[in-house]
Amino acid sequence: MTLANFLTSLRIILSPFFFIAFFIPVWGGGCFEAGSVWLCWSLFIVIEFSDLFDGMAARAAHQVSDFGKLFDPFADVFSRLTYFLCFVGIGLMPVWIMALIIYREITIMFLRTMMMRKGIAMGARMGGKLKAWAYAISGIGGMIFVSIQRLGIFQEVLPELRTVTLVLCIIAGLASLISLSDYLIVVKKTISK
Repeated sequence: MTLANFLTSLRIILSPFFFIAFFIPVWGGGCFEAGSVWLCWSLFIVIEFSDLFDGMAARAAHQVSDFGKLFDPFADVFSRLTYFLCFVGIGLMPVWIMALIIYREITIMFLRTMMMRKGIAMGARMGGKLKAWAYAISGIGGMIFVSIQRLGIFQEVLPELRTVTLVLCIIAGLASLISLSDYLIVVKKTISK
């Protein structure tokens, strides 16, 4: 296993632990709220930094591969859908945004599979990278909201912060649609050749 693939694997391995850590206070009737916040932030940071560094590691070692081009976006989706599922579970992200994001991700997986059958590995595109940033930023916004809520600090800013988080989630949803259209254009051009 290369360093890049190890870093990518971390996102897949740690995502279920994030989910469990996030819901421990919910399942435990409010117990371990502060501990959950710190554990979730630790996992969130490792997951997001592994996304930042896996591509760098692959390029530095000249180990960019078709497998990596597919594995990396899969790990991204796996981890970020986990965050969003947590936010939906506590009523922070609207279900319709989650549905929009899930439909986009499933469609992209189908398109990548279809293109692989033609011998073409569809790597990340600029629209996909912008979408990934929008997902990460909305994840940060959601984590800040949950942290403040669970730690019981600065409670007076929660209504405004909820609105900001909603706007970030909407931007993530719109970015997913823009990215999808980008991929559809590429697939159409490729197929029509």
